[in-house]
Amino acid sequence: MIFKKDNLKFGILLGILGPLLAMVLYYFYNFSGTISFGEYFYVLRTNKPLLTAISSISLLANAVLFTIYINTHRDKSARGIFVATLLYGIIVLVYKLVH
Repeated sequence: MIFKKDNLKFGILLGILGPLLAMVLYYFYNFSGTISFGEYFYVLRTNKPLLTAISSISLLANAVLFTIYINTHRDKSARGIFVATLLYGIIVLVYKLVH
């Protein structure tokens, strides 16, 4: 099974996809039918408090993935998830400070 892999690149890939999937699921749960997907991202770019809230929720996906991979002793993949989480958080922080 693909999720049994234990390497850094795979962990980084999971760490990038986890928050993106969480953002999409959050859109469908809260905004589907009221605004389009494009408008959703426009609102995220222009509304800093909402960006912070959704980023936090999205990073919870990585917390779950990280916990699963640590508990199953796949430390290389867990390290990749952690690296992606840090990068994601730094990117959001820099975006909020610059814009």
